[in-house]
Amino acid sequence: MALPFLPGNSFNKNLGKTKYHLSHHFDYANETAMMVGAEKPGIGGEALLGQKYKARNTVFPKGDGSNLPSWVAFDRQVLSFDAFYQEAVHEKREEQYRVRNCKIYFYLEDDSIQVLEPRLKNAGIPQGTLIRRHRIPRPRPNEDEFYTAEDFNIGSEINLYSKVFKITDCDQFTQNFLRKMGTNVQRPGNPPEDPYMKYRKAMDESMQPLRPYEKFDTLKQFLDHDRHVLRFYCHWDDSDNMFGDPREMVLHYYLADDTVEIREVIPPNAGRDAVPVFLKRSKLPKDPGSLPQPGVETDRTVLNVFGPTGAGGRYIFDSLKTGAVDNEYYTDKDLSLGAVLSVWGRKFVICDSDDFTKEYYKTKYGVENMTPVTVGIPNPNVELPRQMPPYNGFGSEEDSLCSCKGLLPKPPKRDFIKFMECDRHGLDSNVLRFLARMDTKKPIDQDRRFIISYFLADDTILVFEPPVRNSGIIGGKFLERSRVKKPGNTRYSTELSEYYSASDLYVGACVDFNNFKFILIDADEYAFQYMENCKDKFVHSNINSVVMKLAAKLGPNKEDVRAFFAKTDPSGSGFLSYEKFREMALNIEPSLSEQEIMTVARQYSDRPNDIVLDTEKLMAIMQEELRKRNFEGFGTLAAAFRHLDKECCGALDRETIRKECIAQHVPLPNDMLQAALSVAKTAQNNNDAICYEDFLNALNWRDFPVPPVQYQAVGGGEKSWCGTKPSNQVSIVHYEPLLKCIFGDTTSDPCVC
Repeated sequence: MALPFLPGNSFNKNLGKTKYHLSHHFDYANETAMMVGAEKPGIGGEALLGQKYKARNTVFPKGDGSNLPSWVAFDRQVLSFDAFYQEAVHEKREEQYRVRNCKIYFYLEDDSIQVLEPRLKNAGIPQGTLIRRHRIPRPRPNEDEFYTAEDFNIGSEINLYSKVFKITDCDQFTQNFLRKMGTNVQRPGNPPEDPYMKYRKAMDESMQPLRPYEKFDTLKQFLDHDRHVLRFYCHWDDSDNMFGDPREMVLHYYLADDTVEIREVIPPNAGRDAVPVFLKRSKLPKDPGSLPQPGVETDRTVLNVFGPTGAGGRYIFDSLKTGAVDNEYYTDKDLSLGAVLSVWGRKFVICDSDDFTKEYYKTKYGVENMTPVTVGIPNPNVELPRQMPPYNGFGSEEDSLCSCKGLLPKPPKRDFIKFMECDRHGLDSNVLRFLARMDTKKPIDQDRRFIISYFLADDTILVFEPPVRNSGIIGGKFLERSRVKKPGNTRYSTELSEYYSASDLYVGACVDFNNFKFILIDADEYAFQYMENCKDKFVHSNINSVVMKLAAKLGPNKEDVRAFFAKTDPSGSGFLSYEKFREMALNIEPSLSEQEIMTVARQYSDRPNDIVLDTEKLMAIMQEELRKRNFEGFGTLAAAFRHLDKECCGALDRETIRKECIAQHVPLPNDMLQAALSVAKTAQNNNDAICYEDFLNALNWRDFPVPPVQYQAVGGGEKSWCGTKPSNQVSIVHYEPLLKCIFGDTTSDPCVC
């Protein structure tokens, strides 16, 4: 039986072969027929008989590992070799050849070669990169081939562009890599010695100075106290000289080498040049004397022991220092507060030192007390107050002051943040209104009433007198809106005048506006609430401080205080009328102010908290606000309300309507929107729900307009407002909770204050 016709069972080489193409070996070059494919394989890519391939790149032995290409597997892996080449030197007596050491780098990723020569000091020849990185061809006749890793080994010679480099050594990575490739790495050798470099080395050594016989160990002091500097503040009185004056100095003592540096403290506008240093860093002698000539004073003494001066003489150093001059210098032992130093003939007094210096003397010398020394001169670091010229009477004081602060006058800056925070916003006017009367003995002026409006945005005051029929007084603006100075200010002074502030106005206060005295007798509800909310700023409206003051005046005896209140309230109901409570508070010595009495009465009163709003006026203000903002999205707002009305009852709660108005970007302030919702028409069966159709009709300025009302925070109110309305006045005071708060009765409810 014959064997199957399969590979391995037959001697036919073409069995299983699929490629039978012929390589292109012959072609024309320069119109000449010649063989061009000597290195190409034969039929099917197989080598011809006697044909050998020359590898164009480094062939690495196969083994266990990844199959990555060489430019990835050998990325950043370089073979480093130490080599040298000999360069001939012509027409020079000192040297005939020169040995130049180099570094050869072979990059495994692409077989590129780079040759570098380390730079030598004062070499006089160009060094650095001798051959830039690229693939280098072999010398002729093999110029078509390139150097590979197999060509490099210790002891081998490489011809790179007619320069023969001999490799003497390599690093550990290169040695291990060559061994893994199967190369027998030779032992490292030493490059030959360069005769000229040897000559230069001997010349440099002959020029080195001789070492002294004795050694001064300054290294330990330098290492222990490097960058440790003592700082002293000194005073130099140069008043005895012409154009001299007292001057302040800073002395730096460097502990590393016992040197001294002095710098001058030059104050601003002193008229002196800002020199870097007053005394450069050096050792400071105690007795400098006269300056010697250069070379007279030296650290060493040379003795001529043999021969004449010149060639053939013998010299040695004098170890006994017979001709040395000993100078005494200042050290850290000589520096103390109050000491007088002689700085080249100038007397410096040490006045003070920094914290590091004090700690150094406390640690090393045990000096505890280092009190600064005063020499009776003003400190230049203290900035003197700037004297401004007096007010000239033109414009405001701030405006005239700005013309003195620069060459180009600038208008005074107003507090813009305060203006934005305290400007009118919605129903919040930020205006405190007080009712006042004149403090005069004239019968005609005693019955006149004035409305004092204090604008928190810019601290201005407006005084308005409501017109009274058949009074003989026209009325109107009594004082234009402006800032009002307090009495007692000098008219033309260098200091700014004091103006009335919000804390100076309270019920019962006596104010003087341009020599017109007013007594504040009442305030509107907004002013009372604002002052009570800002109790830290308004002391007379701080219920805590007022109750503490009242408790201190009444005394600690509960029975006497209760008997005192029982006389006024015989029935024992626990309530007093406001007139009796006020009369009782005024009889206590010292008595409370009217504002403090009102604060206590408002806190412990049965006055209703709800303030009746003018619905028509409020709706007119809201429609005017929407008209100014050109808001017409009432249809969209109505559709949103109907979508939220799941039960189709035509009513929604207040919070839902408020949130939807905010979501629809209705341009109304939050407080105004809440005030409108509080007075809106409610549903029949539910007082908490609001008929949103009626609410939208009240806001719709396009289809249901209301008569416009000109609303001003202060402008129109002065004509009609003449004090707190009777409905909002305090009539009854409940004094039982007040007594419990005064005596700290913990069994009852906590004090509201």
